[in-house]
Amino acid sequence: MIIVATLLVIASGLAHAIWSLFTKSSHNKSVFLWSILMVTTIVLLPYLIRELWLHPLSLSSYSLLLLSACLQAAYSLLLARTYNMGDLSQIYPIMRGTSTLFVPIIGVLFLRESLSIYGWMGLLCMVIGFVSLSGIFTGTRSGSASRGSVKPFFMALSVGLCTTCYVFVDKLNLEHISAISLLEVTNIGFVAALTPTVIASKQLRREWKLNSRIILLGAILNPGSYLLFLFAMKYAPVAHISPMREIGTVFATFLGIVVLKEKQGTLRILCSVLILTGILTISFWG
Repeated sequence: MIIVATLLVIASGLAHAIWSLFTKSSHNKSVFLWSILMVTTIVLLPYLIRELWLHPLSLSSYSLLLLSACLQAAYSLLLARTYNMGDLSQIYPIMRGTSTLFVPIIGVLFLRESLSIYGWMGLLCMVIGFVSLSGIFTGTRSGSASRGSVKPFFMALSVGLCTTCYVFVDKLNLEHISAISLLEVTNIGFVAALTPTVIASKQLRREWKLNSRIILLGAILNPGSYLLFLFAMKYAPVAHISPMREIGTVFATFLGIVVLKEKQGTLRILCSVLILTGILTISFWG
């Protein structure tokens, strides 16, 4: 079962990197994200209604589902803004690696936990990778760090923190509801938060005209990515498989540099590999 979970998580990371590439290359990021999630939301809504009708949940379970939807709402707004501000090869490794960076630090500082020497080495790898991707060093020479690189860096950090929260909440939700229905709940929170922005933009028809095929493919890869991860959590502990999903950092960085022709290619690939190395080191030997 561990092998099955590993394959599911790697596939999840690759799917996530590809739909992120589509989002970054879209015309209006909010409209694109809303569109690919709305397709799935419509398809899965009858399934959610049927499951809740046949298997009603307790009030506390419904509250936990509401919390998951709210976290997805915050995630959607932060994600759309972050994709507008930074390069895929810069922001993606930060968004995906933030949780692995902060959870051990919080444990050491506030929960009296400890890290092995390998754990501290993993944290150091991640910090070096994060700081290098932030653009602080390159921005200092060009005088544009605060506007050109640092702001997307902090936005990506906030997305990562939000991801950390909803993964743990969703792990609890899986004890009371199926993975498909949970996916629908998170979709509802996601599209609900972006709906006012989409209406105000008046660009829905234009985005579909420009990217209809990519939207439909993204509508499969976006939920498919998280659904694969939810299924993997059924076969293995989340602490073991969640870090492996971050192999998507290397996939996304490579796609951003090769497909989108983003700059600092060598540096960003090295940083993404360094962050992934830190994640795996902390997870397996920290």
